[in-house]
Amino acid sequence: MKAAVINQYGPPSVLRYVDVNRPSIKPHQMLVKVHTSSVNPIDWKIRRGMLQFLTGRSFPIILGFDVSGEVVQVGDLVTRFQPGDLIYARLDQLVGGAYAEYAAVSEKVAAPKPANMTHAQAAAVPLAGLTALQALRDAGKLEVGHKVLINGASGGVGTFAVQLAKVLGAGEVTGVCSRANLDLVASLGADRVIDYTQQDFTQDTVKYDIIFDVVGNRSFLDCKKVLQPKGIYITTQPFPTDFLQSFLTYLLPGQKYQVILMKSNHDDLAFLAEQIEEGKIRAVIDRTYPLSELAAAHTYSEEGHAIGKIVIIVDVE
Repeated sequence: MKAAVINQYGPPSVLRYVDVNRPSIKPHQMLVKVHTSSVNPIDWKIRRGMLQFLTGRSFPIILGFDVSGEVVQVGDLVTRFQPGDLIYARLDQLVGGAYAEYAAVSEKVAAPKPANMTHAQAAAVPLAGLTALQALRDAGKLEVGHKVLINGASGGVGTFAVQLAKVLGAGEVTGVCSRANLDLVASLGADRVIDYTQQDFTQDTVKYDIIFDVVGNRSFLDCKKVLQPKGIYITTQPFPTDFLQSFLTYLLPGQKYQVILMKSNHDDLAFLAEQIEEGKIRAVIDRTYPLSELAAAHTYSEEGHAIGKIVIIVDVE
């Protein structure tokens, strides 16, 4: 099968489009013919070697976590799916494995593909949608009527976070983005939209119950002044200093600092599919690239200007 692999850490040019063996599956896994995947920042952070303390130096590595495709083989312990089923998933392998024509997918991290989505649309959902859902619902403990601010509202996670905040009952959702994306964020359901080039949300007069800093460019200290006394600041940045700050806030009363560590699972993907099929949330896709041009897709993602998701076409639908 064809796959995009790396044989060393480095810039996008280390990605190679080559022939490799199909993955073998364990009893709890399925072999899935991958139609589409997507690019997430964790993919190129792994490629750069930024997480090699976790990923090691055993090459070649196939990156990529998001999958939308067709089940072609199931392990002996798989009960929920059978060959021919269309699924979407966020892989639970440490480095991914989705940038290939076939992927080994654990049953517990897959769900039926939303019926009203193409594979390209479905591949945009898992990692970003799960991160947004678990950040707001679990880390933020979002309650009906809460005021929520999403910093980075036009990105992959941010576009889902705006929509899911409304689904979960937020009373007022504020999105922070660039001027060019104000209309998009408003169309996703934001009640207020702030152009960060014109207004600093940390100087706002509004007090928020939850601030979800998707891009991680504002500190907890910056945001404390616009958080409610028991408000929660959530970041996607999984660095030691972030975990330390989070721990320290839980030793004291008042405002909390949370680091979101997304956990892929069937139930949350099924919940997202239900919201999609009911027309409550949708995927925003910036660009698509064929798997053979993955290096260009990574380059574009690293520039930090993508609106919504970047989708990788592995097999034409």
